[in-house]
Amino acid sequence: MRLAALQMTAGVSSGANLDRLEALTERAVEAGARYVLSPEMSVSFAENRETLKAENTAEAVAAAQKRLAALARARSIFFHLGSMAVPVEGGRFANRSILFGPDGRIVGQYDKIHLFDADIAGDDAYGESATYRAGDEAVVLRLPEARLGMSICYDVRFAGLYSRMAAAGADLFAIPSAFTVPTGEAHWSVLLRARAIENGAYVVAAAQAGTHENGRNTYGHSMIIDPWGRVLAESAIDGEDVIVADMDPEVVAETRQRVPSLANMRGFSLSVNHDLSS
Repeated sequence: MRLAALQMTAGVSSGANLDRLEALTERAVEAGARYVLSPEMSVSFAENRETLKAENTAEAVAAAQKRLAALARARSIFFHLGSMAVPVEGGRFANRSILFGPDGRIVGQYDKIHLFDADIAGDDAYGESATYRAGDEAVVLRLPEARLGMSICYDVRFAGLYSRMAAAGADLFAIPSAFTVPTGEAHWSVLLRARAIENGAYVVAAAQAGTHENGRNTYGHSMIIDPWGRVLAESAIDGEDVIVADMDPEVVAETRQRVPSLANMRGFSLSVNHDLSS
């Protein structure tokens, strides 16, 4: 199965972003892709809560999903919307990833579990949980030639999520993201390759890239990585791009045979000695 990752510099307006998603998807299809992943917050890349509410009403969300369903159906592909903000109860949003099948129907969806809440010295506090409601269910979907584990951006720092999905049969992880430039330069490639190597799985990571309309800068470097940790494709453009690579189930089987870490994983107890003074 040929995989594609779309790289975007998304703006605030859903109409303009959907136009770009369609154009980039056409490039992916022309390159032979059957599975296409877009970045986190592909539909509206809003920076503040007020803009998020204005751009992501229930009606706007429904219209965007209808348009993307039509795109998947017209091109007979699995179109994976990396994520969009979907209004939920209490005035908050779910950061939701949605997979559309070749018939345009929603095959499955996942709400981002791990939210970034941090109070960094010398910088403004950042609290995703004030705006978003965390998900509580990991999702693995069966595709014709893969079992897809769904995740979003900050999830990549939590290895346990991926090991649980791999134990449930996942051999392909989707990691749509919008990494900042400093964390991207330091951690992006290392984290993606680690998740692939630990689990003997393919990773497809579609990223936001460049300077956005709201002034935010994102790292880019969308990647597709094989189970041995080899980077099969990486974007070198600080902006829109499409990368493709082939997924081979035999490579998954061979890698997991050579390094059977999933099969060798064991439970264990933990002993902690809190007082070594005596």
